[in-house]
Amino acid sequence: MNGFFKIPNAINETVLDYAPNSKEKLALKQALTEARSQVIDIPMFINGQEVRTGNTQAIFPPHDLHHQIGSFHLGEAKHVHQAIDAALAAKPAWENMPWEQRASIFLKAAELLAGPYRAKMNAATMLGQSKNAYQAEIDAACELIDFLRFNVQYMSEIYGDQPSANSKGIWNRLEHRALEGFTFAVTPFNFTAIAANLPSSMAMMGNVVVWKPAFTQIYSANVIMALFKEAGLPDGVINLIYTDGPETGDIVFNHPDFAGLHFTGSTGVFRTMWNHIGANIHKYKTYPRIVGETGGKDFVLIHKSADVDTAVTALARGAFEYQGQKCSAASRAYIPSNLWSSIEQKLVAEVKTMKVGPTEDFRNFVNAVIDERAFDKIANYIEMAKSDPKAKIICGGTYDKSKGYFIDPTVIVAEDPKFKTMCEEIFGPVLTLYVYPENEFEKTLELVNSTSEYALTGAIIAQDRYAVTQATEYLKHAAGNFYINDKPTGAVVGQQPFGGSRASGTNDKAGSKANLLRWTSTRTIKETLVPVKDYRYPFLSEE
Repeated sequence: MNGFFKIPNAINETVLDYAPNSKEKLALKQALTEARSQVIDIPMFINGQEVRTGNTQAIFPPHDLHHQIGSFHLGEAKHVHQAIDAALAAKPAWENMPWEQRASIFLKAAELLAGPYRAKMNAATMLGQSKNAYQAEIDAACELIDFLRFNVQYMSEIYGDQPSANSKGIWNRLEHRALEGFTFAVTPFNFTAIAANLPSSMAMMGNVVVWKPAFTQIYSANVIMALFKEAGLPDGVINLIYTDGPETGDIVFNHPDFAGLHFTGSTGVFRTMWNHIGANIHKYKTYPRIVGETGGKDFVLIHKSADVDTAVTALARGAFEYQGQKCSAASRAYIPSNLWSSIEQKLVAEVKTMKVGPTEDFRNFVNAVIDERAFDKIANYIEMAKSDPKAKIICGGTYDKSKGYFIDPTVIVAEDPKFKTMCEEIFGPVLTLYVYPENEFEKTLELVNSTSEYALTGAIIAQDRYAVTQATEYLKHAAGNFYINDKPTGAVVGQQPFGGSRASGTNDKAGSKANLLRWTSTRTIKETLVPVKDYRYPFLSEE
């Protein structure tokens, strides 16, 4: 079934720069104005139908807490059951649809997003998740477009992966089936692209999905569903619900038809889910696939040979883009003593130029953190550092939630390489630095490798190629995505498949063929074209 259709090789979507008076900037500003002028009513979507419960929760931009932009309808246990039933009812027709027809739906979604949906999706992400225009563009537009296009290409390659050897009179082939049952997508607030990719990558391979997004991402999740529906996604294939997490998990993980979990979120929640699944393993028709990308305590290691400007830019962008709310954000850095004075001076000067405020003002580099819970957690870390004699805040350290959840980009210098903010995930605009003796690079490699339980991203900044080689080898298990002379963020679909191990997840690499393979169950088919009709082999002859 795979030789008749050729999928064009995917190419990465061009990131628009939103220069003054550009067409895209004018369109985005108009979309922002329109979105802010209304309060939208957001339903759940079960079996393609809009479901409203009347039990609503208001949505306010994290950077503008007194301006309501929407409300969503909270679901309950019965809606989880309804979503599972709808998915299972849609399964036979969907998994038996020719793969190129499924591909067409998601390719159309990519084209719609590249065109008429671009400004709307970016505006929803800017308002609902407090991302500036450029961060929204690379996430909600370009990365999501790339996921859709490249996943279609990977899907065609998987289906085209057939046995190369056949015995005489034998035809061998592989059938890459959807999983038996329904799948469950649990998605985070911080990337609209991830929120869309987790359910769509499973659906693309013929699976049916119950999708539960973070409540703080529902505003743009609503646009994602509108995009998929306009692209032609059949009813019941992806069912979007807004329900309590533990209650939803209890229902899903006790269902005999549960077949797979695609998760991005906290390490603690993922471990709880895995435990729940493990305890119920005897209930399932098949062993579920479990794919998760969780936390990070991502590092930048600077060698004594590093270029100072390269190092400072990697720290500034890596730590403070999107308020440090990226799983890959630079959160701890190791500075050699010979470069410390120059790096400190330039980094502090750069951070002080960063404007903080609402996303609608395009001059702001830093916006609000996602909610009050995150704000309070980050503020507590800052206050702890202020009161500890082993730490010094060299810039930032201020915050205010009277109008929005604003935290100024903060840099802490720790005397102890195992200081709390060097070890624990903060998920905010806080970077902790440790200055090490310039000639103790090998000892510092061990510090980097052993300080955190996470292993998501990391970077080495060095001009000395021997140092680069040494760090790359020594830290091979410390980061699933490793960067040389660059910030540890910004993985591009099709170029740098993303994921980490240790406490950072299962490292199934979103944006790669490896991830899609997790959502298939392969059947081997052997057809004997001219069957034998006698059980006897030649060796049985007496002669």
